Amino acid sequence: MADKKKIILIGPAYPYRGGNSLFISHVYDKLKDDFEVKVYNYKLLYPSLLFPGSTQFDKSNEVIKKAPNERIINSINPFNWISTAAKIINENADLVVFDWWHPFFSFCHFAISSLIKKKYKNKILFITENVVSHEGKFYEKVLTKLGLANAASFLALSKKVEDELVPYTSKKVYSSELPIYDCYKNNLEVDYKTAFKFSINDFVILFFGYVRKYKGLDILLEAFPDILKQIPQAKLLVVGEFYDKPDTYFELIEKLSLKDKVTMINQFVPNEEVEQYYKAADVVILPYRSATQSGILNVAYGFGLPVVVTNVGGLSEFVQDGKTGVIVPEASSAKISNGIIKFFRLKDNVDFSANILNQVKANKFEMLPQLFNEIIQDTVK
Repeated sequence: MADKKKIILIGPAYPYRGGNSLFISHVYDKLKDDFEVKVYNYKLLYPSLLFPGSTQFDKSNEVIKKAPNERIINSINPFNWISTAAKIINENADLVVFDWWHPFFSFCHFAISSLIKKKYKNKILFITENVVSHEGKFYEKVLTKLGLANAASFLALSKKVEDELVPYTSKKVYSSELPIYDCYKNNLEVDYKTAFKFSINDFVILFFGYVRKYKGLDILLEAFPDILKQIPQAKLLVVGEFYDKPDTYFELIEKLSLKDKVTMINQFVPNEEVEQYYKAADVVILPYRSATQSGILNVAYGFGLPVVVTNVGGLSEFVQDGKTGVIVPEASSAKISNGIIKFFRLKDNVDFSANILNQVKANKFEMLPQLFNEIIQDTVK
């Protein structure tokens, strides 16, 4: 049997928390049977002064995905970049893959990829989760151009990201998508609605994930009085750590007299607690002002749960309107309330669960080994 091709995967993995780490672990799991995969993790990801959350590390009692990795990269130390590059050169890999999601890593990724470029020529692939960050500043375009400069090819996770790459490169762009995150299931027979003191007749709308301006929680709150006029039993469950000032949102809840309609849980959710929030909900809402793709949507699909999303970025690429959820034309309170009401009227007549199952079966991430074989073959043409 021929030796397996070797892939070096550079990105955050456990013990780091969050969507990027989860994605890297899924990539490792999907490729490990067909390739020799080594994950080069960060020993310093973000300096603590630049990280808005409580901690960068996964404090869960239950580790759901833990790709074996070497914590060797310091994102702000140029001397470390030289030693990291030397280590990658000595690996004699068939493909070196950088996970890219934020221009903060421009100098680090540019330096390492520059130092290995002579050795690896056409063998440097950048997986672009985002091109520029969701709340990007004007200078981030310059940093992005620098950070991506040495890529021989790209792997985009949505058509939106493919389009965003156009100003930055003329290199080949392959396409895939985020995996379905069904890894949070405990399959416990628990009435989670009752556990959260909801009535069995309540219509629970879940907003999940960290809270920042671009995610549109304020727009959703402004929409809620109109939702309640049509759906008096509607309740909103907001779960996630606030990266914005929470007072802004609590004041809006007070102003709109929503205190008995909104449950706010301001914390990062450990792995073992994710299931209870999704299973307490009837629908997941993503009222985003901007987006590329979203792991929150793929967690919802992992639980067979429909979604209501705004038609921004790549979100609508992964939703069949009226079948796996509802697409709202824009991030405005009127449109969002209309979208929620539309879903409520459809839910008893549409088999959302069956449609989501079909969507899950068609997920392009499942074809990742075949795609990476193609990418490696293309490097020697």
